[in-house]
Amino acid sequence: MEFPTDKTTIGSTLSPETPRNLRAAWDSLISDLERARDAIDDPKLYPPPASDRSLSEGYRYVLGFLYGAIDRAFADPDYPQFRRAIQPLDRATIDNADASYLCAEIDGSQSYCVRGRARAHEHWRGKPRTGPGPWAPQYMILEATSAYAGDSGELAELSTRVRANTGSLDSSSLELEDDGSFEVLLAPERPDGHRGNFVATRALRSWQDPDGRSEQVEHTARFLVLRELFYDWEREEALELEIFQLGREGTHPAPLSPERAALQVRRIGEIVRAQTHFWNEFYAVVLETYEDMNGDGKRFMPRNDLNPPNRAAIATGGGQSTNIYSGGVFDLDPDEALVIEVRMAVEPQYLGFHLSNLWGESLDYANHVTSLNGFQTRRDADGAVRYVVAHRDPGLANWVDTTGLPEGYLTVRWSYSQKQQELPEVAVRKLRFGDLEKALPAPLLKLSKEERIEQVRIRQQHVQRRYRQY
Repeated sequence: MEFPTDKTTIGSTLSPETPRNLRAAWDSLISDLERARDAIDDPKLYPPPASDRSLSEGYRYVLGFLYGAIDRAFADPDYPQFRRAIQPLDRATIDNADASYLCAEIDGSQSYCVRGRARAHEHWRGKPRTGPGPWAPQYMILEATSAYAGDSGELAELSTRVRANTGSLDSSSLELEDDGSFEVLLAPERPDGHRGNFVATRALRSWQDPDGRSEQVEHTARFLVLRELFYDWEREEALELEIFQLGREGTHPAPLSPERAALQVRRIGEIVRAQTHFWNEFYAVVLETYEDMNGDGKRFMPRNDLNPPNRAAIATGGGQSTNIYSGGVFDLDPDEALVIEVRMAVEPQYLGFHLSNLWGESLDYANHVTSLNGFQTRRDADGAVRYVVAHRDPGLANWVDTTGLPEGYLTVRWSYSQKQQELPEVAVRKLRFGDLEKALPAPLLKLSKEERIEQVRIRQQHVQRRYRQY
């Protein structure tokens, strides 16, 4: 085999500006990481109350953003790939323990194809599951969005003038072949004659200014977010997926230039600083986690209670567009517990209840039962779902483990493809731990020590499969 002899063809030249510019980008990265670290303990940046555990988790939290930012900064919208937006080493934003969050960077002025294949998926059409599996996830949704939540570092992004979804498609309306394969076209507008799966990457959205004047704002998508929500953690399997920009199949990107490398290095620091500062302020000011911030005498996220179920909205952080949310904060002494009662007039496609720390990291859902979804939850005879949040196992089926954390977030999520007029209802009671059994309706739904061990074993195996690196 012959190799080129002209050294200029293999990148051997060195501009005198290159070392200086790349070092400056590195210095900028380090400076932004220091500013991100300040979010752990600087009172002006709204960190959670300090304790040995919260500070330890705070450092992990910032490093999690760094872990994810490196992947994001080197993404190329001309040659996209689905990457993990949330994973065990990068948990944030009060994430859903049942969800696999995938994201691909795109240029919404171009056209893309998403190809995939789902396992047995009759439940996507409202039919009962048959056979032993494996099955597709309980629910899937694709959403094209103009901005990545938190990247601005400023609460001003919580407006449809700044950020909006341009299109979406979920598993209830996804068209599939008999073998579970599917294709989805992403483009600024649907081409004439196109009849298949489609997600718009450009859209007009209404925005109203503080004076009440409205205007139409055009948004172009820069990200495609895909969520897979798992129910049966033992039998459901992730989708097979790929994405590519139409017209670039078989081509390759240009070699990395010093200019692009410097931008990418800087971008890593910018992402980490913006994300840590934004979410700290969001939890403190918008969610009012620590005190009443708007003077109305209450907190948006009440203590040992849940706020009324509300539809996903940009003003309260966005989230999955087909979701209804209810949230609060648990604040429990060692001998206290919460009973959370959920009633639904209309059965959702997905139901999940989850605990998080005050950094917005979901609690360890592989090795503890810190979440329960509609499949994992047992219902009482009256049809209600009653969760028990406590620091130790009461032997009840719907126990959700705080992992010893004295305070953290409570979140209930319901997914509905069709807009619901009648929202779910929630109620919360705080009790002494010893009073739990007499406060719950008969017959008590119990779980033995052996059943609890099996419950955790299934979770551990599922999380390894969901996030496998091979």
